[in-house]
Amino acid sequence: MERAQKIRDICGRFRILVIGRANAGKTTILKVVCDSTEDPEIFNSQGRKIKSTVLTPSEKRGQHNIENEMVFRSNPGFIFHDSLGFEAGDTDELKKVEAFIAQRSEQTKLQDQVHAIWYCIPMDDTRPFTKAEESFFSDCGTGRVPVIAIFTKFDAQDHKAYRALRNEEVPIENAGHQAALRAEQECQPVLNRIYESRYGPKSHVYLRDMHKPKAQCDELMEKTASTLNDEVLKLLFVSTQRNNLKLCIEHALTRDIMREIVRFGKTQTLDKHASNVGSHGMKKDDIFRVHCGVMLWFPHIVVNDSEHNPCGMTIS
Repeated sequence: MERAQKIRDICGRFRILVIGRANAGKTTILKVVCDSTEDPEIFNSQGRKIKSTVLTPSEKRGQHNIENEMVFRSNPGFIFHDSLGFEAGDTDELKKVEAFIAQRSEQTKLQDQVHAIWYCIPMDDTRPFTKAEESFFSDCGTGRVPVIAIFTKFDAQDHKAYRALRNEEVPIENAGHQAALRAEQECQPVLNRIYESRYGPKSHVYLRDMHKPKAQCDELMEKTASTLNDEVLKLLFVSTQRNNLKLCIEHALTRDIMREIVRFGKTQTLDKHASNVGSHGMKKDDIFRVHCGVMLWFPHIVVNDSEHNPCGMTIS
């Protein structure tokens, strides 16, 4: 089945703009997303590889360029652009982001557009939601590009909630179980302010313990996929990410298998004695179509639709 490859040929790679202050945990998140321990390779807008310290605490602001593309060798299907985030009273970076989003939205080719925005808000900061965040969600329209608010380093809030519970004389074990929920409840006023803004996010996620080995960001993948209204982009995103097999299975089931079951139940009138009909009543062509449709959601699996090996699979 060549449809998945054709989609990649048309769309190129999935492009994400990552916004957040220094030390917001952006690099850590991207490494988990791409299952990498190495820093990304940096390319300029002409596609030439450059040396850079973008996204590291020691970055030199003069070398930063939002047009630069960050690509991880472990998963080159994603392209990331970095904005340094907005400091209080600094409107220059906000204008750069607005201009970048506008310029990308005017591109005629889907592969050159921004497909999603991840806005990282570090929750280990004493003031996680500042005037800078208010400015973005109030003034920066992103058009059809969905924004996912990522509350990074949220384990800091868990620890804070745990201490509060212990001060209230909640037993240690109970406090440990209740801390995460208490932390999210304490964050609700901030969350409400963001969603009530003129350009509020489409979704949000709390990320904890991303610095630890075997850290996962399944919820970020799921929330991002859920905000994509374009089916081609959704397929591109789900099949590009490699660390959430459950997400691939869910989309394959809900968007291909169930759709074909409904279609079959409503429209099929079959002759079970025909040579192209299986014992279950479905035509072999229908089975093949379902099989190929399902496999589109799974990364790096090639469906061989040759005459000698119908519905065969190989891992690329």
